[in-house]
Amino acid sequence: MERLVPAWLAETERHDPAAAREARTGWDRGSLSARAAEDLATWVTARVTDTGFNEDEGPRVDGPARITPADKDVVHRWLTGQGHRI
Repeated sequence: MERLVPAWLAETERHDPAAAREARTGWDRGSLSARAAEDLATWVTARVTDTGFNEDEGPRVDGPARITPADKDVVHRWLTGQGHRI
């Protein structure tokens, strides 16, 4: 979480500064809003970069951090543990 959330917040800030402020405030307080939680879950799913595919088998998702399927699972479990529906 400590590695992924800063990358998510930085990307969100480039595209929607207001949403990034809301998310950063929630993260700093230890509780994301439902909107921020949904955005994080969607972001981590879309940014999985270590899919096990090679160049001939599928696309590679470029991003600011290497994100594995296991990372996605960790984020989803953390969000679920915080009471969010994924």
